[in-house]
Amino acid sequence: MNWNLIGGIIYVLIVLLVCLRVIFETHSTTKTLAYILLCLFVPVFGIAFYLTFGINYWRIKKYRKKSSSDTKILQHLAKDSQPYKEASLGMTDPAVQQNAELVSMLLKDLSSPLTRHNEVRLLINGENKFPEMFAALETARHHIHLEYYIYEYDEIGRSLIELLIKKAKEGVEVKFIYDDFGSPGIKKKLEKEMVDAGIRISPFHKVHFYLLANRINYRNHRKIVVIDGCTGFVGGINVSDKYINGSDAKKLFWRDTHLRLDGPAVYYLQYLFISDWNFCCEDSFEPLQNYFPPIKAGTHDSYVQITASGPDSPEPSVLFSILQAIYLAKEEILITTPYFIPGDSIMDALRIAALSGLKVKLLVPGVCDSRIVNAASKSNYNDLLKAGVEIYLYRKGFVHSKTMITDGKLFIVGTANMDRRSFDLNFEVNAVIYDATHAKEMRSIFFEDIAASEKIDKEAWLNRKWYHQFPEKLCRLFSPVL
Repeated sequence: MNWNLIGGIIYVLIVLLVCLRVIFETHSTTKTLAYILLCLFVPVFGIAFYLTFGINYWRIKKYRKKSSSDTKILQHLAKDSQPYKEASLGMTDPAVQQNAELVSMLLKDLSSPLTRHNEVRLLINGENKFPEMFAALETARHHIHLEYYIYEYDEIGRSLIELLIKKAKEGVEVKFIYDDFGSPGIKKKLEKEMVDAGIRISPFHKVHFYLLANRINYRNHRKIVVIDGCTGFVGGINVSDKYINGSDAKKLFWRDTHLRLDGPAVYYLQYLFISDWNFCCEDSFEPLQNYFPPIKAGTHDSYVQITASGPDSPEPSVLFSILQAIYLAKEEILITTPYFIPGDSIMDALRIAALSGLKVKLLVPGVCDSRIVNAASKSNYNDLLKAGVEIYLYRKGFVHSKTMITDGKLFIVGTANMDRRSFDLNFEVNAVIYDATHAKEMRSIFFEDIAASEKIDKEAWLNRKWYHQFPEKLCRLFSPVL
């Protein structure tokens, strides 16, 4: 027998079967082509990569069950948030009126209520976020719910655990969800100590074999803190010392944005936390009234909606909300993102906006923490520059902020990067704020950031040598799977 011939025939049959599966199971045309090319031109590894990372095993089995459970919790949210939705029905605020279609889309797609009478505080960088968050945690009387992608066992991480242990001993209910891939230090050093202190802790998607686990592909990228059901924190800042900028000139400056929310908008953050906890932990709990306490209308009047999506979502709501905000802009779109691999829909929307006369500015890192992602990002700049989009490279340090401001009326702050991983694979959450006062403050911060940036010269960029552009275009082929 010619075993080489037989082995070759078997391999070809396997490749054909895998390619057929890619065609039937992958909805995105670009992803389909990328996976097929990988399987055809990178023997064995390409097939292994697709079978490990390309198939929605968990979406098929687990997320269907999660969606059913989430619907029950959503019924409680709808009941508890009804008074705050009714207070917003007039929608007399100009920022809300201009973006009424976005409000309606989030309400229909996610049942995310438009809530009024929220207090919003912008927290720029870790040196502002952590003192604010620690002070709020100290006030907790009933419960503290935390959900983080990255927790590092460093100075700020240790301080947080000590505070949580202290509150747990005071009788406060403390629950902590961490991403098992992003926060390996918890299970190695802290899990037993936290459990012994009365903290209930659970990994989201427990990973047993890091190199082979498909669950790595579906990361819980959310950063949520809910205190007593009325105070919440959301944004891009994880628990790590690197987010805190101090006097050490040698340390890389880390630019990021977070929010503190006080008011009925926190109800939806609570809903997300309870849904995620009941999915990843056998010790589930009911959305009791104590988790959605009545909130008195204060003097603050910010309108807020929360948008979230993940592998369990019927629609890519985070992507849709960003697209709708771009479509509804009349004058100006300001975007900051550390990773820019947006896909055709956002690329087309930004180009159309710029060609229509809107001022469109994009702020991205001058130095990225991933060369491949950075190269794939740069491959998109040509088309944007030709359309009139201004692109700035942040030079003060690394910009990790994920924000968008439109017309000085609406802004979005959250966990989602402007890339396909955030839109398709990760569990993400963004806050959509309809408030001209805070939007103008965000706008001022954006222009402070571009003052510390280098504007890309359109002509020089478009006329770069082919050998500078080739690696970027090559990496772009793999952008659907980055």
